Amino acid sequence: MQDFLNEVTQQIKSKEAKKFVADELKHHINEAQKTWTEKGLTDLEAEAKSIEQMGSPTKLGIQMNKLHRPKVDWWMVTLLGVVLLLGFLPLVALDQNGYLGTPIFMQNKVIIVILGALVAVGIMFIDYRKWQKRGWVFYGIGVSILLAIRFLPNQIINGIPRIDIGPLTIENLMAVPFFMLAWASFFNHARFKIWQFIVLFIFPVLLFLAIPSVTSVYIYTIMVGIMLYWSQFSRKTVISLLGVGIGSVLLMGIFLWNYLKEYQKVRWLSFLKPEDYSDTSGYLYLRIEEFLSKAGWFGATGRKEFIPDAHTDFVFVTFTYYYGWLLAAALVLVLALFALRIVLVTYNIKDSYGKLLLVGAVALYLAQLATNVAMILGIFPLVGISLPFMSYGIMPTLLNAVLIGVVLSVYRRKDLLVAV
Repeated sequence: MQDFLNEVTQQIKSKEAKKFVADELKHHINEAQKTWTEKGLTDLEAEAKSIEQMGSPTKLGIQMNKLHRPKVDWWMVTLLGVVLLLGFLPLVALDQNGYLGTPIFMQNKVIIVILGALVAVGIMFIDYRKWQKRGWVFYGIGVSILLAIRFLPNQIINGIPRIDIGPLTIENLMAVPFFMLAWASFFNHARFKIWQFIVLFIFPVLLFLAIPSVTSVYIYTIMVGIMLYWSQFSRKTVISLLGVGIGSVLLMGIFLWNYLKEYQKVRWLSFLKPEDYSDTSGYLYLRIEEFLSKAGWFGATGRKEFIPDAHTDFVFVTFTYYYGWLLAAALVLVLALFALRIVLVTYNIKDSYGKLLLVGAVALYLAQLATNVAMILGIFPLVGISLPFMSYGIMPTLLNAVLIGVVLSVYRRKDLLVAV
């Protein structure tokens, strides 16, 4: 049997596929051997007969090499390349109109884009199946990042602490991908209990709030909630948990409203009626509406006005204002195609753990995309959520490059599942 397997696997180029095919064929040979043994053949005769049924090992190896060759999702790779290039357009427009005035932004963007591409491709070559039993490790890394930011910050921007390690800035949102990997492992475990879910979910929420970062709680909750829906728990249990969670948040919001400070209430009220608070929190809503109204189909004409946070949180305003609604719609379409592609890939994945990873990735990605676009269009309050790949900074690119890398890793091995 071993000689036969060796000859078959010599025709296979991928190391991962070699092991997969060897295990698969060994399983089938053993099953056939049992059948022949029951018919009265000796073990040696049964093994020889089983191998003979497999046919030529060379031809079989060539067929297996074609069938089980690791795949590359070229649609996803192409989308990644396109959107990384589109990320330069807001900087080009701002620089030409004198609102950046230094080449350092463009140089940093080049470095960030290259780093993002390398991270996505690098993760693609890692076998995601090795992560399945390391849920607690990833959960511990996520918790450690939050604890370090909470108690060991060396920089505070807009009231939120962060840690600088050389050129790398560690923000609290960096913990979320590790939690995604952890929850995929937890939800895929048949013995995972409801009480464990509640405890493990609440602990990071408390850490996020202690930083404080309500935005991260929002993204984290959406991600876990959608992964919960696709978990091994029954639909009745999931719906009950989600109902209790949403109800608790609403009741807490109503209860805490009277305890909010006046400026905090104004922030919420200015979202509902910005014109009534035009001299305070409503000013930014009105300015964004003004910028978008001047954009036209092909961009604003004449002298360009200054846009606050033009290359970070409000990069979609910048893109629309300078390039027009036509290109802005195309940008949203390209960004949305990422999510659509992940959903389509999910339906072709048979591995439950791989499927949970893809569900977590698309939930985390869509939470950023939909929220950023919605807040610019006035559908959602203004919060500190970046537009994936487009906002300037390492986090909007690196975070989503990790997600794309996970998707590419799962897709690459979608045909490498041993039937046992």
